[in-house]
Amino acid sequence: MVEAHPGERFSTPKNRGVPAGAPGEFAPLKLGALHVWPPVVLAPMAGVTNHPFRSLCREFGAGLYVSEMITARGFLNGHRMTHLLASSRVDEHPRSIQVYGSDPMDVGEMVRRLVDDGVDHIDINFGCPVRKVTRHGGGAAIPVKPRLMARIVRAGVRSAGAVPFTIKVRKGIDEGLTTHLDSGRVAQEEGAAAIGLHARTAAELYSGSADWNAIAELVEAVDIPVLGNGDVWEPWDALRMMRETSCAGVIVGRGCLGRPWLFAELARVFDGCEPERPPDLGRVGEILLDHARRLAEFFGERTGIRQMRKWGGWYTKGFAHAASVRDRFGRIESLAELEELVRELPQDEPFPLRALTVNRAKRGGTQTVTLPAGYLDDRDDDTPPKSPHRPEELEAWERALASGG
Repeated sequence: MVEAHPGERFSTPKNRGVPAGAPGEFAPLKLGALHVWPPVVLAPMAGVTNHPFRSLCREFGAGLYVSEMITARGFLNGHRMTHLLASSRVDEHPRSIQVYGSDPMDVGEMVRRLVDDGVDHIDINFGCPVRKVTRHGGGAAIPVKPRLMARIVRAGVRSAGAVPFTIKVRKGIDEGLTTHLDSGRVAQEEGAAAIGLHARTAAELYSGSADWNAIAELVEAVDIPVLGNGDVWEPWDALRMMRETSCAGVIVGRGCLGRPWLFAELARVFDGCEPERPPDLGRVGEILLDHARRLAEFFGERTGIRQMRKWGGWYTKGFAHAASVRDRFGRIESLAELEELVRELPQDEPFPLRALTVNRAKRGGTQTVTLPAGYLDDRDDDTPPKSPHRPEELEAWERALASGG
């Protein structure tokens, strides 16, 4: 890959000529009473978008920062970790929570409690492709049955009242069974404030290129705001997506892993400015430690540091001189050990251009989506799928969702 030179825009070649936002070119994202500027949303990601990471991203730039998905059944059953993940701090505003559930009654009751707790925005996950979820008829399997999906969205919207309630979906199960247009119709008819589309199918997982044409197709099909998700690696990608699809905002997922400063870059390009160059490895180390301390304060040091293990590799991905210590991040046991490890990093190595688009998290490849036996026999069925009900089954279900796989 060609490297950027001093004075040259720090971007991949495809974005070198993309102009920054012009005055009045883009509008704030309107979700009920919320007006979000820039029109940028942090994607809810399991095991990632807890309060420590949201707070870090928020300090770099403005936007809407959504929690990782919180399961309705775990929340209603009073699971300690589920409630911790749904919690916030007084300085978090607007407060945004993504819920997960496949039973309208559970979703409605959870949303009611969240509204009572002062949440400003609620999203619901209809896009999780994880096999342990879809095989029970949850996640990306729900839009296959529009009437069931409608019941769930209706329950959420009614309980949310004036609080904007949005949905997030994928393109479909696979290219032979796409559902995004049905999902858009349901969202609009049932009163959702917006729909977010990850422009890949569940079968594609995170492989290949996102189909931005599907985003444009959905924009044409509905009157509510459409948020585009998929392949926003650089701030310029967000501008290109909005210009090419006319979507109302962008959802940023894997591109910000180990790069929370991406939100500062996004804020600048939407305001018509060139972003600053990314931080060198010394500054990245400082941000990494800040993140670790927030995790330790929120979860306790033992749990927080274990969560931080994956982040060390993500923050240093692509830095040539960090390779010798990168695998050691996966074995850290304490903040002190992490601080010692960061001190070994070369301080002045510049951020590598190749690290802009490198995959930091989700596994590649594709899958055959697992659905419950006979699930496609009656797509008009609106009966909620049977969820795990014994305590040990529910605990395993929660772990599967929290791990993202």
